Amino acid sequence: MPHWLKTTNRKTLLQDLMSGMTGAVVVLPQGVAFAAIAGLPPEFGLYTAIVPAIVAALFGSSLHLVSGPTTAISIVVFSTLAPMADPGSQEFIILALSLSFMAGFFQLAMGLARLGGLISFVSHSVVVGFTSGAAILIATSQLKHLFGIKLPSGESFIHTWIDLYHALPDMNHVVLLVGLVTLISAVTIKRFFPKWPEMLIAMLIGSLLAQTFDASVHQITVVGSLPAVLPPISMPDFSFGTIRTLSSGALAIAILGLLEAVSIARSIATKSGQTINGNKEFIGQGMSNIVGSFFSAYPASGSFTRTGVNYRAGAKTPLSAVFAALLLAAILLLVAPLAAHLPIAVMAGIILHVAYNLIDIHHIRTILRAARFEASVMIVTFLATLFLELEFAVYVGVMLSLVLYLNRTSKPKILSRVPNPLSPWRMFITKKGLTECPQLKILRIDGSLYFGSVASVESVLRRTREKYPEQKNLLIVCTGVNFSDLAGAALLLHESQRRRVAGGDMFLHGLKDQIMDILEKCEYLTTIGRDHIFQTKHDAIENILAHYLEPEICSNCPHEVFLECASRHAPSEPVT
Repeated sequence: MPHWLKTTNRKTLLQDLMSGMTGAVVVLPQGVAFAAIAGLPPEFGLYTAIVPAIVAALFGSSLHLVSGPTTAISIVVFSTLAPMADPGSQEFIILALSLSFMAGFFQLAMGLARLGGLISFVSHSVVVGFTSGAAILIATSQLKHLFGIKLPSGESFIHTWIDLYHALPDMNHVVLLVGLVTLISAVTIKRFFPKWPEMLIAMLIGSLLAQTFDASVHQITVVGSLPAVLPPISMPDFSFGTIRTLSSGALAIAILGLLEAVSIARSIATKSGQTINGNKEFIGQGMSNIVGSFFSAYPASGSFTRTGVNYRAGAKTPLSAVFAALLLAAILLLVAPLAAHLPIAVMAGIILHVAYNLIDIHHIRTILRAARFEASVMIVTFLATLFLELEFAVYVGVMLSLVLYLNRTSKPKILSRVPNPLSPWRMFITKKGLTECPQLKILRIDGSLYFGSVASVESVLRRTREKYPEQKNLLIVCTGVNFSDLAGAALLLHESQRRRVAGGDMFLHGLKDQIMDILEKCEYLTTIGRDHIFQTKHDAIENILAHYLEPEICSNCPHEVFLECASRHAPSEPVT
């Protein structure tokens, strides 16, 4: 039983119902528009917002994610199928349904293989940058509806704003008034009556205002007529030729859909405080597309706009997405003529309100102030979302995160450590000017010893040998090393061998069990020597001084660097 069912009560059901009602109305113009982008009849966008939304909500982990048709997926569907069949034709429709099934199959397979952990590579900064950029794109796409002007379709972000600037003199002031009243109503209700369903009320206010004008005179565009039918049963094409032809496109859609859904789920989760289960999201998305392909749905994913509307409307459980889908079906059957008179300018005002709330000002400020690394990832992802194809924006952010992370972890911090003469126990510290043992160098490594960091660590060890040749012995403090691979283990082996060739030795202090295990399995532990590995500082210093340092040098050393040095000094000659 899903955990959210335990928290379901009459109050949450009512809130989910109100959220679902708002989401059902919002998806009406969206579904029609996205289907057109995908090259399909308008009703297929609405079908995609019904069955996949229910399945994804029930089998996913997010409390607020709403699946359905999206801009990016619709674009990829069209670009994949247009060379194979005429858009809108029966062959094109069958291929789109087959693409949905195959994409869902890939997604489900990745979920069952427990690859949901890959979402850990989508850092919070990537999500914030992607969400903010997508919010601006969503808002930009609605400006033509807000101002009541015609703009070319398929333009880039910059060109859309340029076209908007040139078209502003032709704006429809009545349409702008309807959209602004809707937007202001939503903002005002949210500000002063936060528990009210501000978007649903704002839509009613905007629609009533539009009714006071003559639509034919003032050119107030409405959603238009909708088919009064439920999603019909369909059958994808499972022929070998179709599967082979669509496999690459289906895989691309599967990956893009998962990245979209998980990014959206995580962005909303940062606001709601929920923890997202990546494997469940993969499975939920996969099942939604597989089941949807048998109910006339083309590939679906998480919808930024609908998820934002769902969360802002006060949804508490995934039942809100179920209610939205069922209410959309009811709208198609019962009140399609009334929904057809909903002004698109009203929808533009609502979507602008949603877009603004998707921009996480608080986290943006925190990231910009706190971490240059995270800030660069966020800014690049944001710009990529605006100026590149949307399906590549998250890829860019993830790749940059990995590159910067690998660059940072490839250079572990290596500190020279000396005993603190002011401490009763001579605790190791890092401070220039303090006396070091003339025979023993102490280094602390903070970071993982893996193939990416070996070159950097080896370079520091080489410079240490060259700069301090008299310190033939080396004690490496490994308490800050949490992981080592085969390359890291080989680095320790080679350093031990080099030290012995130079007449000294290498010792290790504070090794983790994982590193001990790999040294043993590689049979490096025998060469390094088990008696060269110590778990406490006291044991390390006591054994090194007693068995490996030259007594003559110790007896003539004027400094008692370690507490154990007192026993190594020769007795002073009596004064005569």
